[in-house]
Amino acid sequence: MNRFSKLFFLMLLLLLPITIYAECTCNFKNEERNKAEALKYKLAAIASVLIASAIGVSLPILGKIFPAFSPENDFFFIIKAFAGGVILAAGFIHILPNAFESLTSPCLGPTRWGDFPLAGFVAMLSAIATMMVDTFATSYYKRSHFLKAAPVSGDDEALGEHEGHVHVHTHATHGHAHGAGFGLQEDSASSDLLRRRIISQVLELGILVHSVIIGITLGASESPKAIKPLVAALTFHQLFEGMGLGGCIFQAKFGARAVTIMAIFFTLTTPIGIAIGFGVSSIYKENSPAALIVEGAFNSASAGILIYMALVDLLSADFMNPRMQTNLKLQLCACLSLVLGCGCMALLAKWA
Repeated sequence: MNRFSKLFFLMLLLLLPITIYAECTCNFKNEERNKAEALKYKLAAIASVLIASAIGVSLPILGKIFPAFSPENDFFFIIKAFAGGVILAAGFIHILPNAFESLTSPCLGPTRWGDFPLAGFVAMLSAIATMMVDTFATSYYKRSHFLKAAPVSGDDEALGEHEGHVHVHTHATHGHAHGAGFGLQEDSASSDLLRRRIISQVLELGILVHSVIIGITLGASESPKAIKPLVAALTFHQLFEGMGLGGCIFQAKFGARAVTIMAIFFTLTTPIGIAIGFGVSSIYKENSPAALIVEGAFNSASAGILIYMALVDLLSADFMNPRMQTNLKLQLCACLSLVLGCGCMALLAKWA
């Protein structure tokens, strides 16, 4: 994970607790509060989410130990389709509606944006920004790599032109063509690897933003009735999202240190959010204008990132892969897995 991602994550952790304790002028819903019982469910949530996150993100990364989750196996496409469906449904069904609800809440008073769909606007901007990062980073790498390779090609051609014998010149030309083909192939592989690394980092950033917010929301709640369904929903949510992220990290071929850091960040983010929510529960006002604006803005940005990444970088890339295009059975299984992933995540919206 690059320095920008780490800095953004640390700023997020510092920003949310500071900006969410403003006095609320909107009445809270009547809920049965029981701090002692709620604490038990919060501790259970931390444990279950931690385990589910670790398992989800580790399974694809440990592809050598679990051959079924290796990218060389057709089953990996099916798993990624399921995880892509989960991430897509999380953006459309879980995160974006919450953002709209926050930014159009009557608790915002005069700052309410009821006449303008600000959540959709922020989501659109974040999706566009994600596309730009993806495009510019990849094109920059290709240009710099081409400029480094250009002098070598020029020397080869000059060497071929100085050859007097026609047969030798032709042979040199063939040799140059083979070298150029190998260089282009190597350049394509390097560009693909760079793009996979960008995808994995941006995807993790989008997931982390939402995970912190939902963790704080759960941790600040003192209603056992509200926490119970969230524990189960969050556990499955983190398991499936972890599988999608783990597959991207594995394909990016990071070093062992980077893989470990990214896996740990994902595993700990929601439990840390729960702990922060528990710590600020006495001052946290979920219906305060400051909390609603911060949550709505971050959720909108997170939804835009996840929707773009799921459709463009995860699902489209795999479904257009020649390996899947030439295998009708694999296509049908992947489509079914995609629908199943979306359906499972949509079903969880009933409780969370």
